[in-house]
Amino acid sequence: MNTSIPQGLADTQTAGITQLFAFSHNALDGIEKLTALNLQVVKATLAENQALMAKALSSRPEELFALSTSLAKPTAEKIAAYSCHVYEIMSGVQIALSASAPAQYQHYQRDAQGFVENLTKDASPGTNIIEAE
Repeated sequence: MNTSIPQGLADTQTAGITQLFAFSHNALDGIEKLTALNLQVVKATLAENQALMAKALSSRPEELFALSTSLAKPTAEKIAAYSCHVYEIMSGVQIALSASAPAQYQHYQRDAQGFVENLTKDASPGTNIIEAE
């Protein structure tokens, strides 16, 4: 039997493990970016709420209604901006993960084809590789 078959399997497994770590790295980069974005949002929200509370405590009761209505539009804009950032991060992760998928699929296909060709080449003429019992 040809010893290149086990070496080919080992090479394929090594390539698969390398690809798995690359996928994991890309996914963790996305998680890191989302975490940084969320921390930034929490810090900004705390600072804004502190300023808003100070303003609310120093205003008269009739000014509180005007203060609350003035917050609606900026809040909607902030939510839209946050959603846009999340979309950009997730798109970047998807692009990074899907960029290598077609090349990896073709690599696996070539390896499988080469494996089958080696098996059939190494089989002696007149023998069946698969025997049904």
